[in-house]
Parts: sequence; structure tokens; C-alpha cells
Amino acid sequence: MEEKRYAIVTGGNRGIGYEICRQLASKGVEVILTSRNQDRGEEAVKKLNASGFSNVVFHQLDINDLSSISCLAKFVQTHFGKLDILINNAGEMGVIVLHEEEFRATGGYVHVLDEKAHLLTNVIEEPYELGEKCLKTNYYAIKTITEAFIPLLQLSKSPRIVNVSSLYGDLYWLHNEKLKEELQDIDNLTDERLDEIVQWFLTDFKDGQLKKNGWPLTVSAYKVSKIALNAYTRLMAKQYKDILVNCVHPGSVKTDMSSQTGSATVEEGAKGPVMAALLPDNGPSGVYFNQTQIGIFSSKTSPFV
Repeated sequence: MEEKRYAIVTGGNRGIGYEICRQLASKGVEVILTSRNQDRGEEAVKKLNASGFSNVVFHQLDINDLSSISCLAKFVQTHFGKLDILINNAGEMGVIVLHEEEFRATGGYVHVLDEKAHLLTNVIEEPYELGEKCLKTNYYAIKTITEAFIPLLQLSKSPRIVNVSSLYGDLYWLHNEKLKEELQDIDNLTDERLDEIVQWFLTDFKDGQLKKNGWPLTVSAYKVSKIALNAYTRLMAKQYKDILVNCVHPGSVKTDMSSQTGSATVEEGAKGPVMAALLPDNGPSGVYFNQTQIGIFSSKTSPFV
């Protein structure tokens, strides 16, 4: 008899996260759907249970709260004794959309390059406080929760970590060639240096020095958060040879987070993360999946072309 597999999906109450939970459950995985909001999370699980997926349970999780992470870890340890799959899906955009219709008319996040940043003037705002929250959630919190669950993942026969990334994690968006080279050189990059780079960005963001030091100029914090997450994914894969650790761009998915500007459905968007979660034991680790195909970390031209 095949051993049960247990998965945690962060931000599982809506959008891509919800669909990841549904697709994993349909493949027989026992899913712990997590959400910061208790009511929304419980409602999402009720909906899945009513659709015939009795193998989905809810547990509250705020990935920015150490005590919340610890509580979830104790729950998994007590009830399941191990963890097979961790999907880090919860995230923040770090952006305020001031005019939804105008934003959609420009093509949303997909079509605006730094050289066309003026198109977003008075359409979106990127306050420092939101940028800081974006890095805290999309990078630091993912590091914290991942490291908290490593002991339980190491009790699995087929552990998987999937970090939901983005085309905005491509090094193309950096205009600092030396920094690009440093982030590509995964053999010499360290966790400490990656933290320093993130802090350097936040300092420059606060001081209005983004252009001077070659940082992205549009959706800046989000791009840097995903660039850092991609690098962290590769560092983890190098450190933990017994765990398959990968990052996945789900596609330009039409969700609330994208202000409904994507072209792909949530069903299509969930396919990549689910595939990475269920890779065979001889599958790749430390790679970037563009949906379901292995992609590259640094493009020569815009990843959206």
C-alpha cells in the first residue's frame, strides 16, 4: 500500500493557492490548506470538502508570525509525523493600483518595462512601507517557514519544496551587471550575502537610489523579492541534496493579485507548482520552471516577449 503524502500550501484560500490544493487533493495527497484569515480558510476547505475532497484540512497560518509557524509545525508533527510537500504560495505585490481600468488598459504588470515606467505614473504607487512588507513576506517569511519545516521534510521519503515565483524573478530586470553575475554564481553566493543584497535594495528604495544602483524601476520590491527567492531556492537545493527544491512561475494568471490582468486561468496556473510538488525522485532540483517547462534564471530579452 502506497504511503500517504502530506502537503502544506500557504495562501491556500483563494486564487492559485486554492487550485493547487484542489489539484493535489485530486491526486490523493492529504492537503493542509493554510490561510492568514481563519474564516476564509475554513470556508475554502468547506467548499473543497463539499466537492468530494475530504483529504483537505485547514490550519491558520500567518507566515510573518513565528508563533503561527511554530503552531502549524506542532500540528503537522502531532497529526502526521512528517511533511512531504511544502508549497510556498502566499505573497504580496508591494503595489497599490490607483486606477484599475487604466492599469488594465496598459496591460497591467505584464507589458510595462522599466523604460516605459512613465505609463504607470498616477496609475500605481509603490510606497516604501509596502515594498518592505513585500520583501518581508515574499523572501524573509518564506525562508523562515522553509527552515522551520526542514526537520519534518527530512522524515519524508520524497520531500519537495516548491516556491511560487514569477517571470519578475528573472535577472533581466536588474540593470547592475556585477550584481547579476553575483546572483548567477550560486557556487559562491551565500545566504548571508543574499540577505545583504536584499537590505541594500531596501536602503536604496527608501533613499530613492534605485536607478543609480541598477535596481528595477517598476514593481521594484516584487521583482527583487522574486529574484531573491529564486537565488534562495538554488541555495537550498545545494544545501539539502535529499530534498527537491524548485521555483515555479505559474504563468500570467488572472487573479485578484494580478488585478485580473492575466491571461491564464487558475487551473492552468496551478499545473506547474503541482507538477513540481509531484516530481519523481530522480527529478531536477534547484531549477526554475516556467509553468511546466524548465526555464532560465537570466534572460537576454524581456521574459514577457
